[in-house]
Amino acid sequence: MTTPRDVEPRLAEIEAKLAFAEDLIETLNKTVFRQQEQLDLLQDQLRLLYLRLQESQPEDRRSPRDDIPPHY
Repeated sequence: MTTPRDVEPRLAEIEAKLAFAEDLIETLNKTVFRQQEQLDLLQDQLRLLYLRLQESQPEDRRSPRDDIPPHY
């Protein structure tokens, strides 16, 4: 049979582990949120770069093979 004296240390340990787990979850949540913001920003930047590249290229796009000398 367990006595109240046996339960208190176990309860304190469980409470400490729960507090640690809650803190860890909050830290991980903030990290994931920041990473998602960075991904969104990078996707927007990549989209803009792609559009600029499309605008800067002439309509008659050349292939890299067009630059190969005839002797190849």
